[in-house]
Amino acid sequence: MFDLDLLRTFLAVVDTRHFTAAGRSLGLSQSTISQHIRRLELAAGRKLLARDTHTVTLTADGGLMARFAKDIVDANQRALDYFSEHVIRDRVRFGVSEDLVLTGLPRILSDFLSANPRLSIELSVGLTDSLYNKLDSGKLDLVFAKRRQSDDRGEVIWRERLAWLSNRDFRLEPNMPAPLVLYQASSITGTLAIEALNRAGRPWFVACSSETLSGLRAAALAGSGVTAQSRLLLRQGDLVEPPEAASLPQLGEVEFVVLGRSARLHGATAALAEVVTHRGPELWAATAAA
Repeated sequence: MFDLDLLRTFLAVVDTRHFTAAGRSLGLSQSTISQHIRRLELAAGRKLLARDTHTVTLTADGGLMARFAKDIVDANQRALDYFSEHVIRDRVRFGVSEDLVLTGLPRILSDFLSANPRLSIELSVGLTDSLYNKLDSGKLDLVFAKRRQSDDRGEVIWRERLAWLSNRDFRLEPNMPAPLVLYQASSITGTLAIEALNRAGRPWFVACSSETLSGLRAAALAGSGVTAQSRLLLRQGDLVEPPEAASLPQLGEVEFVVLGRSARLHGATAALAEVVTHRGPELWAATAAA
């Protein structure tokens, strides 16, 4: 049998392609990492890694060992989880859009986990299309995000009109093209921003793009341009709505929904969906009051 510690070390080297980085991730010295790899290669009777002073690459046997090692380590963990009295046995794979994660959702999740200590949440954060695709392919159990315009599934938690957001010093003359800060991939917010500008006959250009909301916020704060986002982000206090003198058109509405893989939810997924349904509107309470 292969030693699990050796397999974990091998997988860390495969992930980092560096002995020192693998050691840091496992809390082991570089010499211990090297020793573990030598012992695993002796046990396998094959050379698993080709390495020099700069690079670490997998041999053909090493590639196969990586797949076997992951299966062995994962199977061992599943067995431990099942038979341990102390390990959480119920899990919800929960997909959430980034604007919700950056605001009040962590507090709701914290309260829920405190009341359900044997529940584990596997959190995925991303754009709406990505979350819906993962849900439909069985990789997520529950999604809390904006609803796609082509979709009528899910229970509506909140409906709002998007806001133009920029830094406090941003100025835009009404006859100037609007510099947009957009996601690199197609998104609900980006589509609504472009549609609103096109309807108004207002020229625009992409001033900055990013894969993440954190990147969009950073670009807007740096003064790159304006971004169309949920009013939730106003609660962080660093982004503001541009002055009326910018003459930006009114944006369309979005719906935030909670959505499961089927109409009837069960167990931990149903419990989490109920909490989000009842407490989700709290996320917008301060914004709505303002």
